[in-house]
Amino acid sequence: MARRTLDRVGTEPLWRQLQRELLTRLEAGEFTELFPGELALVEEYGVSRHTVRQALRQLRSDGVIIAERGRQPRVAPAPEIQQPMGALYSLFASVEAAGLAQNSIVRAFDTRADALIAERLKLEASTPLVYLERLRLAGEEPLALDRVWLPAALAKPLLDADFTHTSLYNELATRAGVRLDAGEEEIHAVQPTPAERAQLRCPAEEAAFSINRLGYTQGKPVEWRHTLVRGDRYALTARFSAATGYQLIQRLDE
Repeated sequence: MARRTLDRVGTEPLWRQLQRELLTRLEAGEFTELFPGELALVEEYGVSRHTVRQALRQLRSDGVIIAERGRQPRVAPAPEIQQPMGALYSLFASVEAAGLAQNSIVRAFDTRADALIAERLKLEASTPLVYLERLRLAGEEPLALDRVWLPAALAKPLLDADFTHTSLYNELATRAGVRLDAGEEEIHAVQPTPAERAQLRCPAEEAAFSINRLGYTQGKPVEWRHTLVRGDRYALTARFSAATGYQLIQRLDE
């Protein structure tokens, strides 16, 4: 194994340098199969076991690795985003509730016409629509591909917003005075296309949730959204009681 070097002249402690080095290698995709043990790191970096243990202790405290007594450290699985069913929810809020930073890479943000989407929103085919397409991140990892269409007559003020780190619903309420109060969703399990799998970094053969949403305000449809969410990072939950119960509408595709 090739020896890696740390800065032994500067003032930064060796354990902190090692911690940063391991984080960099993790982000580059190393250690997907196996995280090195203490003795392997001692040999690779030429440091003491005490230095390695300090670095691993911090990585464990940050939730990056799982290190149990007597067992080799392993990379911690990505936190699962849990979403309650039966409520008008924000993916932004669900991600942050899981203790992860929510950021987005904006792929498209413009005004366009789409006859099919206009029909779903009960509008004329040529009606201008604001279109926003984002790759949603939870922490540093992709979570979802999100595409949303809204009538430009309502949503045009959103064109000045920066959607790299903000909630669409918050911006819609703040800038346009529009608050969604109802909605309909269809959720399917699908296999992402090769292009979608590459963008989401889905594990091989992992299914995804395909979510279509029609959002309403005061009985009027104002949002059509399609979201493709990684199945390995997302879960839907339901609560029910004998007093109130709950209702799920099932549909069989022909």
